[in-house]
Amino acid sequence: MSEKTIKFEFEKQNKNSIRYKETPEEGMPPVIGSIYVQKWFAGNSKTLEVTINKKD
Repeated sequence: MSEKTIKFEFEKQNKNSIRYKETPEEGMPPVIGSIYVQKWFAGNSKTLEVTINKKD
């Protein structure tokens, strides 16, 4: 199993959600790209971290 933590930073605010863009490691392409997180959860956060586990 492989685990990776991906960092995101604030990009844009919509009516009910906030879009965060991935900040890839230097020299590496993005793994996810952008994500949308609901405002009730994101609050005023300018950065997020998401952890992904590969099960193979």
